[in-house]
Order: sequence, then structure tokens, then C-alpha cells
Amino acid sequence: EKPEGRLPVVTKSLPIIKVNELVDRLYKKIESKEKIYWVCSLVQESEELDLQAATKRFEFLKTKFKGKVLLIHGQLKEKEKEDVMNKFQNDNYSILVATTVIEVGVDVPLATTMIIENAERFGLSTLHQIRGRIGRNNLPANCILLFKKNIGEMAKKRIAKMKQTNDGFEIAEHDSLLRGEGD
Repeated sequence: EKPEGRLPVVTKSLPIIKVNELVDRLYKKIESKEKIYWVCSLVQESEELDLQAATKRFEFLKTKFKGKVLLIHGQLKEKEKEDVMNKFQNDNYSILVATTVIEVGVDVPLATTMIIENAERFGLSTLHQIRGRIGRNNLPANCILLFKKNIGEMAKKRIAKMKQTNDGFEIAEHDSLLRGEGD
């Protein structure tokens, strides 16, 4: 169970075509000293997969929020990752663009916003783990699941379940129903 005083994370979905509107709304969060995670599914762009890469999103956000954006991914050395996380937590940086490397073991109490790009590509357990990086204080927290225009029925069901509940057991049960129990 969550520690006492923590509020539930409000999860919403947004089509990727509205990304600029979302970016415009982040200025208020930054002014109030809140921290924002922006998770991408890839480190580099892929010609085979039409997905937003963390490096490209980082470059885009750097132009909007000068001196406020950091990048972390699994290809960095352990010391580099530690340095980036320390800067994000303790310095005047507001946005951390990341891959799923932040899925576990990260605790930044001022992190109140999680944006997951291409959310339709992640499984329920990963979405739940990533969302767990925010709402680690008594401030309202929001998770925004960005998705492409045409997504499959399974992806729609996963996104709907994430919006419906913060209960990990319920999410795991639903995941089992959607995917089957495995071998």
C-alpha cells in the first residue's frame, strides 16, 4: 500500500498530435518547481519503427525549456546515469527525458508529472511501474499517456485500464485476462 498522505495519480490519455498543447501546459509545472518525466520507448530513432526516440524528444524539449532538460537512457554508463539523476533531483532541472531505465529504484519527491510517449507500445505492468515514479509526496500527480492515431483494440484496453485504476493487483489481473497467463 502507498504511504499515508499520498494522493492517487490521475491518468489521462492524449493523442500524440496534441503534443504541442501538452508542452505549453508544462510551463506552469516548471514555474512551481515541480519535476516532469518524459518517457520514450527508444533511445535512437528507428527507420523500421515509427516511434519518437528519447534523443529526438530531448532535442525538441531543450529548445522549448532551455537549461531545464536532461536525458537518461540505458546506453549511458552507470556513473553517468547517477550523475543525471542527481542533477534532476537536486539541481534546477525540471524535465528528465528517459527510456524505461527509470522504471524502478528512482525516488524524486517533487516529480508530479509523467508523460509516456507511444504508451500503446508498453505493457500494463511497465506502464504501472513507470507511473509509480510520480506521486511520491502529498502533491497532486498526473500521468499522460500519449498515443498514436490508429492503435489496436488491445492497446485501447490497456490505456483504458491505466486511466481507470492505480491498483497494481487489479492491473495485473487485467493484464492476465488480456494476454493470458503464459507458460
